[in-house]
Amino acid sequence: MAFLELKNVSKGFGANGSRAEVLRDINLQIEKGEFVAIVGFSGAGKTTLISLIAGLLKADSGNLTLNDLEITAPGPDRGIVFQNYSLLPWLSVFENIFLAVEAVNPNWSPQKKKEHVEKYIAIVNLTPARDKKPGELSGGMRQRVSVARALAMNPQILLLDEPLSALDALTRATLQDEISRIWSEDKKTVVMITNDPDEGILLADRIIPLSAGPGATLGHAIQIDIPRPRDRKAINHEPRFKEIRREIIEYLLNSKGEHHATLTKKLILPDIEPEDLSLPRHALGGRTKPIRRREVKEIEVSA
Repeated sequence: MAFLELKNVSKGFGANGSRAEVLRDINLQIEKGEFVAIVGFSGAGKTTLISLIAGLLKADSGNLTLNDLEITAPGPDRGIVFQNYSLLPWLSVFENIFLAVEAVNPNWSPQKKKEHVEKYIAIVNLTPARDKKPGELSGGMRQRVSVARALAMNPQILLLDEPLSALDALTRATLQDEISRIWSEDKKTVVMITNDPDEGILLADRIIPLSAGPGATLGHAIQIDIPRPRDRKAINHEPRFKEIRREIIEYLLNSKGEHHATLTKKLILPDIEPEDLSLPRHALGGRTKPIRRREVKEIEVSA
């Protein structure tokens, strides 16, 4: 059995009469230590999928298991990094991470907790900023804190919900390298949601496209058989990189075409007749306003 497994998972939102199906028949198997990227359009249901794995949402049908245990609620075995950082603004970098470590390991000694937190602050290169609050940090630094907090909880699987999408290109590239470095050292099982195929190819072992919604489903997985470590400059010249990228984009575009719907609607237009320009405006006693043909009346006058 796979380390993480989803079988025939579907999820929708709304009341019965207007219920919208977001995900349909999702089947996914991920092995321990594997880095898998799921790529799709914005609004396709990627965050819904990651929230189901995190236990923040419950599936309408199907089942999800992690390490042979059914996922029914959130738990410390799954660490999640959101795209909006989700840090407590009144706590420092150290305190934000310490709070998570204390919640997961309440029986540790204060010294062990402190050393553990310091270790993960150093892993994301934030030791000089350990006492700063989120408001004093850049977007990239806040996201590093969020990654460090998730890793410090020592989860069985790390869930990344488009963690770099709100960052500028340079910061995003830097953090991509950081995530790749951390994963190569720790070999933590990772599921990453992204809307950037290049990012998925750069970081993952496998990349799986998610079709356009509604009723989105996963396409076939593509093995990223490009040797690690991957250099972002050199990879652009790899024939295999171009081949994988083309395959993903074609699948996504085709899935969007399949979901294209034609709407037919009856329009009731106002009863407005255009002005008859063949009639002179002085035809009716010097009247200058627009004249419609139906306004012209022929009257027979007896002499």
